[in-house]
Amino acid sequence: MVSGTTATDDEGRLVGEGDVYAQATFILAKIERALTLAGASMADVIRTRIYLTDISGWEGAARAHGEVFGTVRPANTLVEVSRLIGEGYLIEIEADAWVADEG
Repeated sequence: MVSGTTATDDEGRLVGEGDVYAQATFILAKIERALTLAGASMADVIRTRIYLTDISGWEGAARAHGEVFGTVRPANTLVEVSRLIGEGYLIEIEADAWVADEG
């Protein structure tokens, strides 16, 4: 599981200020890196959760999600929350992946 993922770069700065799509794209790439380090891939993702501070930004979030997951099509939940930790964050994404034990 990769949880609590926001559009924060390696220096702790917000990426994509004011742009849900840019933040979502950055977050999904960050999740992909974490999964790769764990020996998994985006194709192993079975569920995602998307938290938006303004539900009207759902189209940008959905577009980024669709571009990344394409035919994988994990179960997804998208909800509006009153706020996220940190100023300027519009979206947070969690992903659950399943990798079969080859042993």
